[in-house]
Amino acid sequence: MTVTASMIINNLEALSNPEAALFAQRFFKTGPGEYAEGDLFRGIRVPVLRKMVPALDGTPLPEVIRLLESAFHEDRLLALLLLMRRFAKGNEALRQQIHEIYLAHTRFINNWDLVDISSQYLVGAFLHLRARSLLYQLAASQILWERRIAITATFHFIRKGEFDDTLALAELLLDDPQELLHKATGWMLREVGKRDLPTLESFLQLYYPRMPRVMLRYAIERFPEERRLLYLKGLV
Repeated sequence: MTVTASMIINNLEALSNPEAALFAQRFFKTGPGEYAEGDLFRGIRVPVLRKMVPALDGTPLPEVIRLLESAFHEDRLLALLLLMRRFAKGNEALRQQIHEIYLAHTRFINNWDLVDISSQYLVGAFLHLRARSLLYQLAASQILWERRIAITATFHFIRKGEFDDTLALAELLLDDPQELLHKATGWMLREVGKRDLPTLESFLQLYYPRMPRVMLRYAIERFPEERRLLYLKGLV
């Protein structure tokens, strides 16, 4: 029997928890004027969604896309988990197809958790041995989530010991107006520093006076307290 998006959605509806959904809507800032205004939640925890993935592995891609286009956050998250599993197991042609599906549906990858769980796999891993100009196009987007995809996708490169694109994108995003980009960029810089502290320090020496406070705090979070305070006071 072919698994359809409607069947999956029926199962998700049965797992819904209205109380947890209300909490999630507050936590993910879905109110008027907030970054995820209007997003809808079912109140299903991520571990529950992850456990569903193996049994749904044979879901046809058009049905996964239908799930990705759902109004409900957890439906979209489950769709991304399914795409990630298919991508990891797929040949080059399938990986290309999934990567293109992802880019064509960024309007549905519209919260920080959806971006952060998927971008390093469905963008970063795909671009690892390819030209990376796409990241710079995304970093210049007017859409917050596409800019966050650009910087967090480089986590894949960081894990491989490659830092150049992270640092170049971090420089481009120094003046970004969105705190969610400051946090993501600081996080990626911190990950660089965990692997190569001198590289992070060299970047900071050039740019820390310009860095938004949140970005700097995230980047130096693991520094010894005395060193961290020197950066925060502008005394390095």
